[in-house]
Amino acid sequence: MTRFALILMTSTALTGPAWAGMLAIEKPDLTLGFIKLTDMAPLAIAYEKQFFEDEGLFVTLEPQANWKVLLDRVISGELDGAHMLAGQPLAATIGYGTAAHIVTPFSMDLNGNAITVSNDVWALMRPEIPAGPDGRPAHPINASALRPAIEAQAAAGQAFEMGMVFPVSTHNYELRYWLAAGGIHPGFYAPGDAMGQSGAEVLISVTPPPQMPSTMEAGTIDGYSVGEPWNQQAVFKGIGVPVITDNEIWKNNPEKVFGLTAEFAEENPQTVLALTKALIRAAEWLDADGGANRAEAAEILSRPEYVGADAAVIANSMTGHFEFEKGDLRPAPDFNIFFREYATYPFYSDAIWTLTQMRRWGQIAEAKPDDWFFDTARSVYKPEIYLQAARLLVEDGNADEADFPWQSDGFKPATDAFIDGIPYDSRTPNAYLQSLPIGLKDDQTVTAAGVQG
Repeated sequence: MTRFALILMTSTALTGPAWAGMLAIEKPDLTLGFIKLTDMAPLAIAYEKQFFEDEGLFVTLEPQANWKVLLDRVISGELDGAHMLAGQPLAATIGYGTAAHIVTPFSMDLNGNAITVSNDVWALMRPEIPAGPDGRPAHPINASALRPAIEAQAAAGQAFEMGMVFPVSTHNYELRYWLAAGGIHPGFYAPGDAMGQSGAEVLISVTPPPQMPSTMEAGTIDGYSVGEPWNQQAVFKGIGVPVITDNEIWKNNPEKVFGLTAEFAEENPQTVLALTKALIRAAEWLDADGGANRAEAAEILSRPEYVGADAAVIANSMTGHFEFEKGDLRPAPDFNIFFREYATYPFYSDAIWTLTQMRRWGQIAEAKPDDWFFDTARSVYKPEIYLQAARLLVEDGNADEADFPWQSDGFKPATDAFIDGIPYDSRTPNAYLQSLPIGLKDDQTVTAAGVQG
């Protein structure tokens, strides 16, 4: 039995009131990384509300230049942990890109992304979109409405290009899912290919989140998939129109996670429990009382040391609304979910969906049996740590028993809450891949000559 498991067992026994909060923290001074997006909010709130300090931690938060730098610095030990794309711990652990065993005991949020297009693209899309009873565009908007813009670009001898934040980001998979659901092929990844544009009707490439509005305004890309505040920034600047939120693509989809190396978790189990406790408290604060704290959260996030965007831009989505076409402000109470719906619990089924999309588009080059998906999810997602932290919070009087999925086996029920209505059952990942009209099937592989098999 590992030292990590032994200490977890010991701390499980010490859950009485006399022991509440008294973890034997191995490393109290921590440096944690993040990218300037609103979904880093649990880190900012845990710091500003002194939840880290309450748990005996002294934390420095450091913004990072991009997702690759962030991951590399966690692996090197320069950062003790970080706000991560959900796909990063999985990709690193299976050796796609930078190889390292990364684990997550905490999911940072649900939803929070959108897809935005330039004004020129929107002008070509708009006639393709049916109107709702109020005359505004009916949502969700199908990607098939992009077809006239794609064809216009092709007629002019130009590719239609869109940005996303990183090859293993949810932004990439959501953009590809939306395009494919509308009958538009987003392309495959061949071995050694970081672009994923084989057979693509739309070329998708990496653009750092804060640079997306200016890159689109310059005409380098025609649209992008990103988290907030960079979709609402396009509206405020008058340069583009968000056309769909990720909650419309997949209702209550998983977004970021908190990641650290398996080695750090093994050597510092009590520290990881304390971190998880503080982050759970921060997430609960963000969703408390029907979002009563969101305006304050927007002000905190607007500070230059965090997101550094105007508080009004951040508040546009953080306070339960989302603006599409300028003036088309709609209720969006679930655009950001930080604690409700068990948002912070690291479900294996969320990891498995990400892995299916990696296989669907060729990042996982060869077919894998269902058990491989399950085993990989369990090696990265650590609900046992999460529940131990939650139990300690309940014993401390800082959380309610009813707020946690104590009986979960890590698998959510099957759902068809996708834009195309295709059901996803995480217990049958290969059957799910077979059900998707566009994407790799069975033993198909991607080569320089295209899809084989």
